[in-house]
Amino acid sequence: MSEAEQPELEALQAVLAAEHAAVYGYGIVGGRIGEKRRAETRAAYDAHRARRDALVREVRDLGGEPVAASAAYALPFPVPDSAAAVRLAAELEERVAGVYSDLVRASGGARRGEAAGALREAAVRAVRWRGGSVAFPGLAERADTGAAAGTTATATPSSATPTA
Repeated sequence: MSEAEQPELEALQAVLAAEHAAVYGYGIVGGRIGEKRRAETRAAYDAHRARRDALVREVRDLGGEPVAASAAYALPFPVPDSAAAVRLAAELEERVAGVYSDLVRASGGARRGEAAGALREAAVRAVRWRGGSVAFPGLAERADTGAAAGTTATATPSSATPTA
């Protein structure tokens, strides 16, 4: 692997870790979400699984060993009901958008275009879940909302200390 590919591989690994966390998180969301939004939850879950699987192949294509999913992840807040599940889904999408923005920055060509498309998809899903948008999706330091400011871009494995 060339030196130029190293930052791109690191960004791909971060996106893969975020997609693992999103798949886990949507399992929680699916168990708590109301009937009206189950189809939307399933579509987001399937989209994140598909992206995760594609990322595994991309990491291997660059000569890396894909980061494994954690057995469990610490949730950013308790999710006892449908309203909290909706908030969790929005948070998952915002975090995924953040790491895709890093991949856009670290890559070029077709991969950059794919990353930008994934960032856009996550931002649109976040808007649907949250009911509103932020000025710079995926860039928490530029967002003018307390919800996006200061959040980390990746989910926190249960064995690590949260950094929200």
